[in-house]
Amino acid sequence: MNRFYAFVVLAISVVLNSCQFSENIYINDDGSGKMEFSFDGTQLMQMAGDKLSDKQEKAIDSTFSFKELFHTMRDSIADLPAEEQQKLKSLEPFSMHMLMDPKTSQMKFDMFTDFKEVSELQDMFKAMKSFGDLKGKEKANTANSPFSSFGGDESTELNYEYNGKTFKRTAKITDKEAYKQVTDSLGQMAMMFGSSTYKLNYHFPKRIKSVSNETALFSDDRKTVTVEYGFMDYVSNPEALNLEVILED
Repeated sequence: MNRFYAFVVLAISVVLNSCQFSENIYINDDGSGKMEFSFDGTQLMQMAGDKLSDKQEKAIDSTFSFKELFHTMRDSIADLPAEEQQKLKSLEPFSMHMLMDPKTSQMKFDMFTDFKEVSELQDMFKAMKSFGDLKGKEKANTANSPFSSFGGDESTELNYEYNGKTFKRTAKITDKEAYKQVTDSLGQMAMMFGSSTYKLNYHFPKRIKSVSNETALFSDDRKTVTVEYGFMDYVSNPEALNLEVILED
């Protein structure tokens, strides 16, 4: 299991360098629901195939919970600093489905969790950055991580609200100076993410009356809204994907 954990960390650290991201939220009548964060790194598979095959030659199609994974590693985790243990704790509500096949060049990850109310939602990027940071004693450099630009550190925050009538997704820059330092330091990382996109897919129990984003697309039954944005554009301005959705009575 420790070997599998090491492979998961390596795979995610590679995939997060270039892929398509989707933030999916499914809300039920009672306000509960499911949040799913999807990574599609199929286009990257040819580039990363050799590196990943050093750890795993066979195809992987696996689903696991972080809580179960960390339980098998409880002795090792107990030796980590308290700060790193807390980062792992924040991931326990999540599960992950991994699909990787070098022969077909498929590389997809789905990280998901259920919630009782929308306000419980964690910032998925912050959770993923926490996992990516845990590579033995090696720490990811925050200044070189695009996830620090919108929830991966303390310079931004991301909140969700829903009262049965109105849904809000609100990103906010809390420390403009620190935020600017992070985005200015991305350098070549910005080129790597240049062709990537970030997509919001939100599913509601009622028809949608209006959406604040003019580029939003709707499903035929008008219960799903989709907004797509350039990944680096989102990094440069996380508030660009702030969204207010008003449902019909």
